[in-house]
Amino acid sequence: MSAPSLISGKGDGPFRLHSPGSIFSPTEIDLLREAQVFCEPLYMDKSLPNGELLSSHVDGLAAILAGLRVDSDTLAAGVLHAVPEYLEGYEEELATAFGPIVAHLVEGVRRVGRIQVLRSANSTDNIGNGSAQIEALRKMLLAMAEDIRVVIIALADRLQTMRYVAARNVAGRWEAAEVTLNIFAPLANRLGLWQVKWELEDLSFRITEPERYKKIATLLEETRRSREQYIALVVDRLQNELGHAGIKAQITGRPKHIYSIYRKMKRKGVDFKEIQDTRAVRILVDEVKDCYAALGLVHNLWMPIPKEFDDYIAKPKGNDYRSLHTAVIGPEDKVVEVQIRTHEMHRHSEMGVAAHWRYKEGAKRDARYEEKIAWLRQILEWKNDVEDAGELAEHFKVALFEDSVYVLTPQGKVIALPKGATPVDFAYHVHSDLGHRCRGAKVDGVMVPLDYPLQNAQRVEIISTKQGGPSRDWLNPALGYIRSQRARAKVRQWFSSEMRTVSLTQARALVEKELQRHGMTAMSLDKLAVEFKFARLDSFLAAVARGDINARQLSAFLSGETESGLPGPETPVIKKQTLTSKPQGDILVVGVDKLLTVLAKCCKPVPPDPIIGFVTRGRGITIHRANCANVARLSGEGRARLVSTQWDLSKNASYAVEVEIRAQDRQGLLSDISGVLSREKIDVVATRAHSGDLNATMQFVIKIGNVDQLQRVLGLIAGVPGVISATRR
Repeated sequence: MSAPSLISGKGDGPFRLHSPGSIFSPTEIDLLREAQVFCEPLYMDKSLPNGELLSSHVDGLAAILAGLRVDSDTLAAGVLHAVPEYLEGYEEELATAFGPIVAHLVEGVRRVGRIQVLRSANSTDNIGNGSAQIEALRKMLLAMAEDIRVVIIALADRLQTMRYVAARNVAGRWEAAEVTLNIFAPLANRLGLWQVKWELEDLSFRITEPERYKKIATLLEETRRSREQYIALVVDRLQNELGHAGIKAQITGRPKHIYSIYRKMKRKGVDFKEIQDTRAVRILVDEVKDCYAALGLVHNLWMPIPKEFDDYIAKPKGNDYRSLHTAVIGPEDKVVEVQIRTHEMHRHSEMGVAAHWRYKEGAKRDARYEEKIAWLRQILEWKNDVEDAGELAEHFKVALFEDSVYVLTPQGKVIALPKGATPVDFAYHVHSDLGHRCRGAKVDGVMVPLDYPLQNAQRVEIISTKQGGPSRDWLNPALGYIRSQRARAKVRQWFSSEMRTVSLTQARALVEKELQRHGMTAMSLDKLAVEFKFARLDSFLAAVARGDINARQLSAFLSGETESGLPGPETPVIKKQTLTSKPQGDILVVGVDKLLTVLAKCCKPVPPDPIIGFVTRGRGITIHRANCANVARLSGEGRARLVSTQWDLSKNASYAVEVEIRAQDRQGLLSDISGVLSREKIDVVATRAHSGDLNATMQFVIKIGNVDQLQRVLGLIAGVPGVISATRR
């Protein structure tokens, strides 16, 4: 490879770094020469896949970067950007030879190059036609770069590639142009790299729409150079006139490039002759009053075109964009568009909520994203004011999209996940079923554990089973399998659904067993649910699963009497006896004498709960709470068997009550709760507990004297560390 002319000082290349007025110091020029010497043997006789010599490509890329007036580290990294392809252990060698900043930039360019979807022959199929996928690719390109200078090198690299393929009929040129229009040109636009943007667009348009490109180029009837000369003439005239009028102004202008003209024709549905701004200038002034003064001067110089004046200062656009727009018949009777605004309005339009790239691309508003892009543009402006390389590196470090990571599916689709997301998060984002069946993962073709934190631009492939479900370990935050709330919610939903399915299956088996034991297998489960006053079979089975209806109640019901004491099928009604009220045990029954009283197991009444009695067949009177759900479901015939009852509070009796405790599972929890019961001298008749998803649920059957004592005990248990709730069932 011959020495690139831009750093040798001997060639006749586009510019010379050693020349007077160079932006580089002698030390920086030495750095660039060292970069050229370092890569020369590596690049020798190497070609890119499109056929371009690597040495020529690097020369062109470096020229573009120097034209953008980047710092020496960026230019050196541009020269060295292909080294990772040809040198093992390049990170250490580059850091030693050129410093950590250059090595970091080269590594960043290598990471950007890992988005193979952008370089593959079928890249447009992979990125899809959806604007969401294209936008995700743009964000991923910025996010994975970490340093915005990496993106600038990538844009210069793409521009040099487009210059080469646009001039040659090489394979893959159309696909490269499509990706450039969708990804790289909008990025250049957002970063304010206007010259790069319009050249990328024109070169791509020339490839994708050759006939339309030629037609518009012909209609312009002049070369780009002559149009630029015309704009320079207009700028000089305006500068002189405004100066004579005492208006301090900054005037810039450029001819409208071909792709921009095409897009405006397409957007407005007009012919070329109706486009009024193929040549445009922008006037920036200090104050609003100067805007209108400059407007008057422009209209005095040249004839304004009717209906081509817009006052967005008096009446801003919906996105708060402010400026004066007019079109005039300028020198040589050519139409010129003129924009007039203050410096503040211009900064707002370029970096605020009315950012130019949003207006052009028609994208949805994303305030946080706009703020970061604005900051990046400011970084590009600051680079000329920062002399210290270390300070420059700190300025260029971007925390862009620090809360997101962008990864690729095997098909090339971009998935945005929370920072630190794992393969499990990725699987659930793709599809819930894939998440449930996830058993392993490959990242860039290498097996990784399921708690592996994914990085930007990695390609993720999930290894799954045909059937199965998630692991409960995934819900443990300490293990780090899941970082996204979306995935966590889906895992919890799976376990809830699975538990419900298992519970209903077990409940069905219990009911069918009771039917078989009573020789009633022909009885429909739906009919049985109706007999128990349930509209749906699932609701009935759920009640059985919860224990609201147990095996003994089912057996009693099927044999003609429910355990709750309420009537079952074809239960005969016994006649009431007209007797005086006398105390029976601990309960006073009005209207019935010498009958056994039994506390209902369905509602477990305790003094001083309001109660009511139900006259059963052969089992005396069952005592229910007055608000018992089973009592409320009684029909007219059943309600006729209810009798008034009340507690006999003269006796010191105890009653069995079931309580439920929900708590965060921890060591010593059961011991602490038992300690409360022991101190309160509460007898425990039965206990049952189960845990899952880091929580525990416990049921106790305890003996208490009255509701007041029960409330005191529940309050003490609720105060135990980790207890979420303590309630009576």
